Amino acid sequence: MTNSPSRRLVLTRSAALVGAASSGLLLPEWALAQSGKIRVGLMLPYSGAFAPLGVAIENGVRMAINEQGGKLAGREIEWFKVDDESEPSKGIENANKLVQRDKVDVLIGTVHSGVQMGIQKVARDSGVLTLIPNAGVHAATRALCAPNVFRTSFSNSQPTLALGQTMVAKGHKKAVWITWKYAAGDEAYEGFKESYTKAGGTIVKELGLPFPNVEFQALLTEIAALKPDAVACFFAGPSAAKFMKDFAAAGLKGKIALYGSGFLTEGVLEAAGPAADGVMTTLHYSDSLDTPRNNKFRLEYAKAFKMQPDVYAVQGYDTGLLLIQGANAVKGDLSKKPELYKAMEGAVIDSPRGKWTMSKSHNPVQDIYLRVAEKGENKVIGVAAKALADPGTGCRMG
Repeated sequence: MTNSPSRRLVLTRSAALVGAASSGLLLPEWALAQSGKIRVGLMLPYSGAFAPLGVAIENGVRMAINEQGGKLAGREIEWFKVDDESEPSKGIENANKLVQRDKVDVLIGTVHSGVQMGIQKVARDSGVLTLIPNAGVHAATRALCAPNVFRTSFSNSQPTLALGQTMVAKGHKKAVWITWKYAAGDEAYEGFKESYTKAGGTIVKELGLPFPNVEFQALLTEIAALKPDAVACFFAGPSAAKFMKDFAAAGLKGKIALYGSGFLTEGVLEAAGPAADGVMTTLHYSDSLDTPRNNKFRLEYAKAFKMQPDVYAVQGYDTGLLLIQGANAVKGDLSKKPELYKAMEGAVIDSPRGKWTMSKSHNPVQDIYLRVAEKGENKVIGVAAKALADPGTGCRMG
């Protein structure tokens, strides 16, 4: 029977049908869309000072997707990576490697706001779905916003927009502002100035120094002479630890209250030591946030990566969650852009930082926490602002 001509004919026809199906001839369009791998590009810093941030973000993204069996809406993923070196001059070139060379369906990047401006140009020109897991540069969700660009982190002024009311409520009505004179510092000041003056505070003086200069002594001497109720600032990384230590060494600690955008104390408490104790900051996350969601996330992350998660890991994780929601809504067919964008715009992200939604300009609407540094920990002492949105000034979705 098995060798009969009729049997062979049936088998041949079956093989032909299978072959036709595998080539897409008999498959409906929705099945075709799901037959290939989704190409995901990561453009993050993997070298230099910001490398740990890039690793934490990638870990977070992968963790969210691993919770879905390592797939997006049932489709396999092919990963592509480019080290952006935190080098703005290479931003466009590196983004194009992923978009033009690797033909990614999704571009995730980056940390540095200057590099982000290069990605933003490529995203707007190419229309590729772009998710920003950190860079807070205002233009990305303001004047240069785009339907295909979504941020899962913060705008540079968001944390400081929550600072002013808190400081005035604590009786600190005269303040000095200090930061580096560059885009992120200027944008953080914008948020502080708006919130502090609106709450009735007076900014006695705005002080600045060139980025990444850390010679704070002359400015600290000026602060001592001005005798404000408080100092508010934007610094980040090792330089933030040095600023807090220099502030204490200048004899200002205990005399003048010190506040900042949460990046002042994020990841640097060990380096700053006792100088950080009592410093208050506002940010959209804290390691010590004691909720079942955050506790579960922290445990699972530590198990998976043998390290503790930070705010950057959370932002990466939430980037993954947003991408998952979008992909599920279009059953893995990312070419259905209007439906994909609509789903992402309407997403509610159940994040370790607390649930958040997406603003019309594609920036998180989120709670900002008031934290105090105490014995090597950023302890949450309250919510400085509920469901705070960046204004999205100048955003016109084309």
